[in-house]
Amino acid sequence: QVQLAESGGGLVQAGGSLRLSCAASGRTFSTYVMGWFRQAPGKEREFVAAIIRSGRTTYYADSVKGRFTISRENAKNMATLQMNSLKPEDTAVYYCAASSGTRNPVTTGAYDYWGQGTQVTVSS
Repeated sequence: QVQLAESGGGLVQAGGSLRLSCAASGRTFSTYVMGWFRQAPGKEREFVAAIIRSGRTTYYADSVKGRFTISRENAKNMATLQMNSLKPEDTAVYYCAASSGTRNPVTTGAYDYWGQGTQVTVSS
């Protein structure tokens, strides 16, 4: 089992940057696919980015491609999401998630564990 804790959210102006971190408990972090999702008020939770166990392959939603970068440091049990050129439509609660299986990493159903979320607000 793994526990996840996000940090780094906040209020930023459009065009600005934020770096989200996800700290994981346990000694098996490297065995999990890690993902970031977000949920805006009144909307469903949506995929943002994912990174496989080795870190060599990443996946991004079209809406964030070229602006966001997902990375991981297995030795530190940490996953990060660097968000640049932020837009008001990026405003949402951002969740970190961990998957122990081999299901499609762009779907919420692939993930076994979720953090509590961190609020990101982008003002225009």
